This record gives sequence, structure tokens and C-alpha cells, in this order.
Amino acid sequence: IAYTEAFQVTKNRLYKKVVEETFDYVKRELTSPEGAFYCGEDADSEGEEGKFYLWREDEIRELIGGDADLFIKVFNVERDGNFLDEATHKRRGTNILYMRKTLSELSNELNMDEAKLQRYIEKCREKLFKYRDKRIKPSKDDKVLTDWNGLMIASLAIAGRVFNEEKYSKDAKRAADFIIEHMRDKDGRLLHRYRDGEAKIKANIDDYAFFVWGLIEIYESTFELKYLRYAIDINNALIKHFWDDKSGGFYFTPDDGEELIVRKKEVYDGAIPSGNSVAMLNLLRLSKMTNNIKLEEMALSIGRAFSGVVKKTPSAFSQLMIAVDFSIGPSYEVVVVGEPDKMDTLEMIKNLRDVFIPNKVVLFRPIDSKDITEIAPFTKYQHSIDGKATAYVCRNYTCKEPTTDVTVMLKLLQH
Repeated sequence: IAYTEAFQVTKNRLYKKVVEETFDYVKRELTSPEGAFYCGEDADSEGEEGKFYLWREDEIRELIGGDADLFIKVFNVERDGNFLDEATHKRRGTNILYMRKTLSELSNELNMDEAKLQRYIEKCREKLFKYRDKRIKPSKDDKVLTDWNGLMIASLAIAGRVFNEEKYSKDAKRAADFIIEHMRDKDGRLLHRYRDGEAKIKANIDDYAFFVWGLIEIYESTFELKYLRYAIDINNALIKHFWDDKSGGFYFTPDDGEELIVRKKEVYDGAIPSGNSVAMLNLLRLSKMTNNIKLEEMALSIGRAFSGVVKKTPSAFSQLMIAVDFSIGPSYEVVVVGEPDKMDTLEMIKNLRDVFIPNKVVLFRPIDSKDITEIAPFTKYQHSIDGKATAYVCRNYTCKEPTTDVTVMLKLLQH
């Protein structure tokens, strides 16, 4: 998500490439046949750390051939190896392929056309990839966890709309559909883990919060209402079984879960954000989308519940700070009314997605459908102007004059 948003801000294609290659790896190595995402891959293979991904210089020369010197220079390959053994800290003659410089910097240094250099690298990588694919692969942790899948779903859905790549949105939907179909109990509540055809263990706050996040992102990327409905329903289950009516905030475990001496609450945002931090932003966004003020009040009470500890080290609560920033504002409700497949509608939505304006929610109302008004009643008064794609930019449901002009729409979002 960070690289996707960095691209959105800077338009630096390097950030986009990082995202694309990361998704390629996940799709290839960590995706189940049904479309859900596995936990991870071991670092070891054949009892040796990193063996699957390491290269000797002579291997590279043999595979690439006479022009291997350029590849060796680009990827900092050393005869004695650049990889240090974890135990001995000595070189073992193997290398991790990495680039110290950008493609642009290398092309200038080598006095070589950048596009030509890119083609050369891709050709060499393809040769190495085919050879590596014959090696014994690391073992996989093939559990499917609802919380980790929720994060991956959110990442894919955001990339789908920012890059205008439908394949990412489809992958997000496929994983979400798997969880909805296979990782809920008879009452529709989420389960935490799936493996070998069996889903079990009652879900915790991270499962609920992260999956709701993913569902919201799918809706904003596809405008398929069923995902917004699922987000609302699953969020309601989270509130019913995890909310602390006395002090605010969500417990980590449900009210009918394993009996514990103390039901703890988590808010620290480390490598993985906390359920409370993600849930706070979910509540704010769903409140804006549905005009449910109660959800906003609950979100603000999360901020108050943890304010004491957050004040001491705000940097340890980065995801919570994103939610706080959304609550302080300005934040916007944007409703686009138009024909779903008409060029002016697609152009308006694309322009809206091209710019980094995180503190907003976006709803779409097709001209010939009123379904969205059941979820977002305030949209019933928003109509198309002369059959054209029309944007309503609102703050706290007070809307500026509707416009069919994309430039005007974007200006309204900058004030």
C-alpha cells in the first residue's frame, strides 16, 4: 500500500514496479488454487538458509553466456559471494542479486540506452528464473488466515484502482469471496484459520478489522454493492461481540470466546497494524458512506480510550494517526452519478483515482439504479446533470454545487 500510494503521489514508476513484482510473487508462490493467500514461505531449502535464491558467479556466467559481465556489475555479484553465513558471518561464494542504483543511474553510468538495459536485464532474469524453478523449493506455510488475507485484499484493491489494473481487483474479489464462502460459521461470523478444507478458531479483532478494510477497498475499486454490504454486516458483528461499552475500544477476543483472566486490547502499530487502529478508520469511512453518526462516535471513543498511551510515543501508533487525521479532516464524501460504462463516467472516476486524497470516501450511483440509496440514503437526492457523469463533493453531507467538469471536481477536493 505504501508503494502504491507513493506512486500515486510521485508518479515514480520504480514504486509501481515494486508493487507489480511483489504481486507477481504472491500470485505465483503464495496463492491457493481457490484464490486465497497462504501465510508464507520458509527461508530454508535443503537445510540451507536462502539456498533457493542464492547464486554463484560461475552459475550466472554459464547461464547468461558471453555478456554476463554486465549482469554481474548491475546486480553486484562477487566471486567470493556477497552473502554472509548466518552462523559464521563468512562468505560462502554465493550472492544475493540486488541493485545499488536505479535503472536510470545505471544507464547513465554505462552510457547505455535505458530501455535497452531494461530489456537486457529482463532477458537475463528470465534465464535465471527458468533455471531456479528446477531447484528444490522452500516449504510453504499453507494456512489461510483471515487477517493476513484482509491486508492482502486491501493492498490489491487499492492497487487495482490506482494503477487501473482490473486483474488486481479481480484477485482481491476472489480472495474475499473465498473467505465469505469458506471461513464463516453457521451464524455468518468469521473464523480465523483455514487449512485442508477445514475452517476453525473463532476470529479475533484483527480478522474482522482487516477483512472489513479489504471489503471497503474492493467496493471503492469496483463499486459492487455486495462488498459494501458485507463490510457493514461484518463490522456490525465486530461491534456486537468485541466492543467495550464501558471504556471504548475493541477487545482482542470476542465476548463468547475462550474464557480469559483479562480480555486485552491492542493498539500498537508495528509491522502489522493493530485491529483497533484499522477498525477506527473503518468506522469513520463506513460512517461517511452510510450517514451513521453512531459509527463516527465509536471511532472517536477509540481515540479517547488510547489517548494516554498514544501521547507518550505517537510514532508507535502510525495507523491510528491515519484514522485521527481522517477524523480531524478535512475529509470528503464524493458521489459520482453516471452510466457505469460510459466514457465520461470512467474518465471522471479515473481522474479521481489518479490523485492522492486519502481522506475521502467515494460512492457511485448508476443513473438507472437506486440500490445505493438503501445503504447511503443521502444519495437519493443526487442526480445526473443532463445525463452526464456528475460529481457531488461534500463535507459532512453538505455538498458543493454538482459538477460535470473533472477539473472543477478536483479543485473542490483541495479546499
